[in-house]
Amino acid sequence: MIVISLGVGVLGYHFIAGLPWIDALLDASMILGGMGPVNPLHTNEAKVFASIYALFSGLVLIGATGVLLAPIFHWVLHRFHLEQQNER
Repeated sequence: MIVISLGVGVLGYHFIAGLPWIDALLDASMILGGMGPVNPLHTNEAKVFASIYALFSGLVLIGATGVLLAPIFHWVLHRFHLEQQNER
C-alpha cells in the first residue's frame, strides 16, 4: 500500500509538477510521511495535485493505522470481556 501510494506521488510530482525524479520522490515521501512539501509548486495543476495527494495520504495513514490496530483492539476486547458486558 505504501509503495503504490509513493509511486502515485512520485509520478504525479514528476509529470504534473515537473519536478526531477529525485525531488518528486522527496516531496512524495515527505507528504506521505506527514511532514509537508519541500519544493515550491508554481502551476495550479501542481497545487491541485499536491492537495489531492495530501488528502489521499492522510486517508492512507488512517486506513493503515486502523488495519494495524484492529487486531490489538479486538484482543483487548476479548481480554477484558468487554463484548459480554455490553450484551447484558
